[in-house]
Amino acid sequence: MHLYFKTLIVCFLLAGCGGAQTDAPVFHGDVNPKLLSQWNLFTVRQPTLQLTNGVVPYDLNSSLFTDYAHKLRTVWVPSGVLAQYHDRDAFDFPVGTILSKTFYYPHVKSPNAEAHQIAQAADQTANLLKTGFNIDEYRLIETRLLVHRMGGWVALPYVWNTDQTDATLKRIGDVKPMQLVSPDGSQHDFNYIIPNANQCAGCHATNATTREIQPIGPKARHLNKDFDYSSGKKNQLTAWQDYGILLATTTRQHVNVDWTDINFPLDARARSYLDINCSHCHNPVGPADTSGLHLSSSAPNGPNLGVCKLPIAAGTGTGGRTYDIVPGKPAESIFTFRMRSTNPAVMMPELGRSLSHEEGVALIATWIAGMEGACGKN
Repeated sequence: MHLYFKTLIVCFLLAGCGGAQTDAPVFHGDVNPKLLSQWNLFTVRQPTLQLTNGVVPYDLNSSLFTDYAHKLRTVWVPSGVLAQYHDRDAFDFPVGTILSKTFYYPHVKSPNAEAHQIAQAADQTANLLKTGFNIDEYRLIETRLLVHRMGGWVALPYVWNTDQTDATLKRIGDVKPMQLVSPDGSQHDFNYIIPNANQCAGCHATNATTREIQPIGPKARHLNKDFDYSSGKKNQLTAWQDYGILLATTTRQHVNVDWTDINFPLDARARSYLDINCSHCHNPVGPADTSGLHLSSSAPNGPNLGVCKLPIAAGTGTGGRTYDIVPGKPAESIFTFRMRSTNPAVMMPELGRSLSHEEGVALIATWIAGMEGACGKN
């Protein structure tokens, strides 16, 4: 089946960037509120969801795949304090910062109200209301918060109720039976898995030694792009400075490309895809440091990227294949086998999906197919 998907750019949720809201978020420094509404990041006035004052939406050049879910990302920092810019790492956000990511699906226009689209034309986004969106047209699944407290970052998963009026803290996670509909009309049942708090923390502990939770997406190379704000398009790094989020900087040489944009070179698209989906674990100090794979977009080509590299601790995850990447032969490469698998003991990434990302697999397969060279007897 062909599951074409392009993440929606959430330019319709721009109330936090100059809207008429007077409410502001509430930072909880030592308690974990039961309800998402107690943070006051969103205002739900049926049937519209809006951002409260000072909450700024953002987007990434390439997005982590999560079972074709659409995502609304927001950032809020206390007034008068600024995040410190880093060229490669996540920005150093001040205590009091709240990052949110809401996962949702558009309802499919059919008698089956439980079915949801996995594709929607990108140009439809501009037609949505910029002061909010009609939540009757979407199914809100979960909102994950990263909250920066005095003792460090805390990950909190909230699950939306069926009425879509609020979300409840579920530290143990949850499972939601879902059905997606492809552009060709075929239907696909799966279980959407909401990670528990420990799993959230595990993914965001990008340093295996310190085990400190850190943001993943808010890095210069992911944010260095235009966003369609209510006042017009502007580079997000510039906008964050204007909105009092980020300390002013002129350093912007690093940028990941949109992996879905075929106008960019194949290598840049593949490296961007691997960076956002894999490098938070596969880096020299990450949880997968023993694998020897370094998959950030700045990692050098060669064995650390997986080319002609023997697996170290893959076990059954090799699928009988010898090398992570065999140049010119994606079908013989461990990369594509583990990306295609939905077996929890085999698949990569290990968390965050129940489905195979067919477009992502196709991208990496095409990238490998274009490589020159040979491994051993290959």
